This record gives sequence, C-alpha cells and structure tokens, in this order.
Amino acid sequence: MTFRLSILDKSPTGEDGNATRALQTSLALARLADQLGYHRIWFAEHHGVPALAGSAPEVLIAHVLAITSRIRVGSGGVLLQHYSPYKVAETFGVLANLAPGRVDLGIGRAPGGMPAGRRALQWELAAEKRPFEQKLRELDHFIRGTLPLGHPLEGAQALPAAAALPQLFLLGASAESARLAGKLGWNYGYSGHHNGDASLLNEVKSTHARAGGRAFSVAVSVVIAGSASEAARLSQEARVFKVTLPDGHSVNLPSEDAAREYARQSGEDNYTLQPLTPQLIAGTPAQVLDRLDELHRTQGIDEFVLDLPTTGARARFEALEALATHRHLTAA
Repeated sequence: MTFRLSILDKSPTGEDGNATRALQTSLALARLADQLGYHRIWFAEHHGVPALAGSAPEVLIAHVLAITSRIRVGSGGVLLQHYSPYKVAETFGVLANLAPGRVDLGIGRAPGGMPAGRRALQWELAAEKRPFEQKLRELDHFIRGTLPLGHPLEGAQALPAAAALPQLFLLGASAESARLAGKLGWNYGYSGHHNGDASLLNEVKSTHARAGGRAFSVAVSVVIAGSASEAARLSQEARVFKVTLPDGHSVNLPSEDAAREYARQSGEDNYTLQPLTPQLIAGTPAQVLDRLDELHRTQGIDEFVLDLPTTGARARFEALEALATHRHLTAA
C-alpha cells in the first residue's frame, strides 16, 4: 500500500446547526490528522448552506497552519468564479509565506452553494463575468509571477510572492478541466465522491497525463466502523437529496429542507426531489483499505482524499484513528 491518504473537510454543523462547534471540530480534526500522518487536509467552500460552516477556507487554512507542524493544508477548493484572480494569488502568497512548503491551492469551478448566496457573491461582478479558463490562466500568471508583456494588467504583482509555490490543483470530474489543468502544469483532483464512474475516471486521468499534467488524486467518500454492519448503519447518515429543476439543472444537497430551499431561491415550484445514498466505500478499516489498494493497483491512483460524510465528530475522529492505526499495523 504505497498510496497517500489525505482529508477533505466541509465543517458539517450536524443536526443542531452549531457552526462554532463545527469549526472547532475541523480544527481538532486537522490536529489529529497531523499527528496520525495524513498527507494533507483540504477545506471546502460552500455558501448559504446551513448544514456546512466552511464558507471561507482561507481563514481555516491560516488557523490550521498555526496549530499543526507537518501536514499540508489547503483549499478544496476556492470557487474562482466568485473572486478576483489577483486577490486569490495575494491571499495564497501570504499563506505560503506563513508556512513555506505546506500550502495547497485547490480551485473549483462550481458555484458551491445556494442560489441566493451565489447571487450575493456575484452582485458586484455580474456586469463583467468572465470565462473560467481566462480567470484560471490569469491566476496562474499572478501566482507564478509570469504575467506576459502586453497583458491589460501588465505591471500588477501579486505580493508577497510565495516563498515556496503552493501546490496547485484544479478540482473537477471532466476531460475538459483535466486538459486545462495539464496545459497549465497543474495537478488534478478528481471528484470521485461526486462521480464514481470508473470509465470517466480513466478518461479524465489519461487526458490529464496526455496534456502534460502532474499529480492526480481522487476524492472518495468513506465510512469506517468496527464492523461492516455498523458501517452500513452509519452510511444512512450520508444520504443526500437531489433536486432537479424544470430546465434539467440538478444539485445534491445534505437535507430535504436545503433541497426545497434551493428550488425556492431558484424561483421554481415545479421541481422533483429524490433521496439518494451517495457512492461510498464503507466497512471496517481493513475493508476500506483493501478497496483503496484495489483502486491504487487497477487505476494507478497514488493519493486518495477522504471525505467523511458522517456528521458526528466522534465518528469522524474514530474513523481517522482506526484507518491510520490499521494501516500502520499492516505495514509493520
């Protein structure tokens, strides 16, 4: 088992919606992951979703860098369509100088949240909305300090320059985004927790490699327990609700209330709602590691980013501890 294990954290608020507790749990989870030897931890970005407190990954990154000593820390990911590439480059330049060699910048192209929250983020930008690829290329220039002569923003420098360039990841699940990442020399984070189609994974991975891409990681949802039956029970907590609007647009949300609110904020009364159990790897630590090892051997995946969909803090802590302990004992 030569693959790496990393973590994606969304700061779930649980049934009581307590954001303070959710964020404190994220900090504790990061400290534990640092102690247990996990390779990196990423913080997601969602807007206007009461079940998820992680709306500002750059703030969590700064705090976690200060309370850990080894683990890489980053965004999974910053939703670039809402922001100035220049400002994102500046922010991660500061982070990279606070902890040289430990910062990751993951970029996502999804809107990431409820319609009203997206409108609020875009309120000042609506008149000048630009293609995602243009903004990503601009971010790449700013963070590397390679803005070409003749560019409309020639002379602008994103300072401070990174003491050690953050590891750069484009997050997605399409050949198109994988090709773009490869052309820019970016790593790619495949959203396997959203799309577990093996043929699509192969297509995206090979496209990224042919385009000159570097590292390729896969996010997977895992539920770990002392027995297969307990893991199956915990998996029921991971149920999501798919809301489909009349134009065919659909999105998965963590609760039925959130799904109905999404439709309301979209101005739609005629929608469908479907409860789903997301694609999971569930079982004992040995069973989960065996499945990851199979994917490593058959698909050539060298790093898995673990999404822990159960909302209880204790279950998430115990899952990380059990997986790390079993892997250490197996390797000994």
